[in-house]
Amino acid sequence: MRPLALLPRSRRPRRACAAAPVRAARPAMREADEQAVIGELLDFSPGDDIETGDDLFHRREGVQLAVMRKLRRGQYRCQAELDLHGMIVDVARHCLAVFLREALDRGYRCVRIVHGKGLRSGHRGPVLKVKVAHWLRQRNEVLAYCSARDNDGGTGAVYVLLRRG
Repeated sequence: MRPLALLPRSRRPRRACAAAPVRAARPAMREADEQAVIGELLDFSPGDDIETGDDLFHRREGVQLAVMRKLRRGQYRCQAELDLHGMIVDVARHCLAVFLREALDRGYRCVRIVHGKGLRSGHRGPVLKVKVAHWLRQRNEVLAYCSARDNDGGTGAVYVLLRRG
């Protein structure tokens, strides 16, 4: 029997080694589509045709009309106020979220949010007014909102009725 001789490296038969992990294919187009949808949802403005003097009004199902009437007349005491005048959209969104969270934590039922009338927005119309209306509709803790009375800001502010914590 002859001793085993080592073959030069290039002639060695390749050993079957553990298969290298196969990378999962990334669905690049699906990810891009999902990002586009998220972007559209964040930028979507229901009623881009809201004008400077238009009243805002929204109530969730189950909120009685008598409650809305009282809210509209300013018969609920506003326990806190947030002024978003002159803020850029991203900052205003963050401030609104923090404000609503704190209002809920403190057990507030009615708050006022001043968004302005958009008089300096030019041809774009009232940017924050439209955005605030959209953001409030998305929040589960918001039962209803409507434009404030003239002495509380009129169409440049909203009364917001919050759900009990």
